[in-house]
Amino acid sequence: MMSAGGDRLASPFHEEILQSQDAADCMQPMGQTSENVGKDFEISREAQDRFAAESYQRAERAQKEGWFDDEIVPITTKVIDPKSGEERQVTFTKDEGPRWGTTFESLSKVRPAFPDYGDRSTGGNSSQVTDGAAAVLLMKRSTALKMNQPILAKYVGATVVGLSPRIMGIGPSLAIPKLLGKYGLTLQDIDIIELNEAFASMAVYCINALGIDASKMNVRGGAIALGHPLGATGTRQICTGLSECRRQKKRILLTSMCVGTGQGMAGLFVNEAL
Repeated sequence: MMSAGGDRLASPFHEEILQSQDAADCMQPMGQTSENVGKDFEISREAQDRFAAESYQRAERAQKEGWFDDEIVPITTKVIDPKSGEERQVTFTKDEGPRWGTTFESLSKVRPAFPDYGDRSTGGNSSQVTDGAAAVLLMKRSTALKMNQPILAKYVGATVVGLSPRIMGIGPSLAIPKLLGKYGLTLQDIDIIELNEAFASMAVYCINALGIDASKMNVRGGAIALGHPLGATGTRQICTGLSECRRQKKRILLTSMCVGTGQGMAGLFVNEAL
């Protein structure tokens, strides 16, 4: 649905489907669902801004230290200057989303982005609207060995859950326990966590609800600082998380995302490039 219509569809579901409240709630804009989470679970504007500031600051440090370098393929393209109309060739080697120097104080001055629904989510503590692409190559181990391909990691498995669409953001708080239970693990067994930051409201909720050690989650910042392009973030999390595992010489990576219309998903990976 989101791939077809983005944040909302021009034509809603059939009226018979909309008789179900959950189906009707699927039509809520993502910003509204964030405000629902903030209000329902008392995630304050301050808590959201403080989390967002940390995301920006972590992304800034990661860029300055060159931590992203091994997961980014330089892209050369042509751009047109919006003021002069001049066309020039540029090579992109880093994400443009992170705004260096972002602080809690600067974020606290940003006006609410969805005033019709609440006053806690802003353009500063919500994921950026960005373009992006990411890719991983997945194959059987036997095939990789036969083709003499380097094995970076093992994909263990994933879980999917459903929940009320109006609070879809908290999906990871349900998907992660299901994944850990499936493989007999606890959060203490996980070295690195990549959890999408669709909005600070949902990220703060998931940290608090699950008792996540914030020092091992989104070490290089998340979607608030980096952007959250549909169809790319899940794979980007894997690339970033495995790169961070290599940097820290850690093994177990857990990734998780909320999904518009009421889902959550989590995945488990083992770094083999120690």
